Amino acid sequence: MISEAQFQNELELIIKNGIREDIGEGDHSSLACIPKTAIGKAKLLVKDKGIIAGVEFAKMIFQYVDPALDVETFIDDGTTVQYGDVVFHVSGSSQSILKAERLVLNSMQRMSAIATKTKKYVDLLKGTSTKVLDTRKTTPGFRAAEKWAVKIGGGENHRFALYDMIMLKDNHNDFAGGISEAIQKTKDYLKENKLDLKIIVEARNLEEVGEILESGGVYRILLDNFDFETTKKAVQLIGNKCLTESSGNINEKTIRNYAECGVNYISSGALTHSVYNMDLSLKAI
Repeated sequence: MISEAQFQNELELIIKNGIREDIGEGDHSSLACIPKTAIGKAKLLVKDKGIIAGVEFAKMIFQYVDPALDVETFIDDGTTVQYGDVVFHVSGSSQSILKAERLVLNSMQRMSAIATKTKKYVDLLKGTSTKVLDTRKTTPGFRAAEKWAVKIGGGENHRFALYDMIMLKDNHNDFAGGISEAIQKTKDYLKENKLDLKIIVEARNLEEVGEILESGGVYRILLDNFDFETTKKAVQLIGNKCLTESSGNINEKTIRNYAECGVNYISSGALTHSVYNMDLSLKAI
């Protein structure tokens, strides 16, 4: 993953672009009927159940819109919530609260859905040593917040983007002339450019697992769309030579079975690309 400083910068870019997209030249609805000096208060109301996420991100949004806004938090990120819970109060300029409202809600609804799904997957793996990973299958422009939500739900982050880890998938290997060729070219590239990046290589079958092991220098082998029995054989073959990751055909019914095959990680794009937003609202009080 990227550094904390880089991660914070990504979050700031999300906020800046989100406000630009939503406010433009001005919130004319609020400007038309609410005095600039008006002071108000609103509550973040939960109308669903699950894991709340995005509370700290909401604070960042309010701070960006108006540093004078005050947020009183009652429920922290990662907490289980239900219908009727009040997560926080925000008070200050009524116009500022309304400017921030949609970006706060859009972000928290999405992040809470992701955290809720992640927590469900994590709970299904209790008693095993396997950890849940996200992927790059995220909403364009909102990746940092979605990966933050995975962490809040108890999962772990895979690489952030194409620049912080090497991941040789089937297309890379095929275009490079084969797995061994792709791995060697990658090692040469990293050495020539003085880069210290971990290498993950995707395998489609046991023969490719063997070829990857023979090449050496790989951090993790991605067992893509392996069935349970083949996954067990791959884990035995790999042993302690490198870490293992299962992906493909991962859902609530299969995730436990893959974990019991002994893999170190299970990655699932569904954590971020197949969730239904949690129902939240910001109500004036």
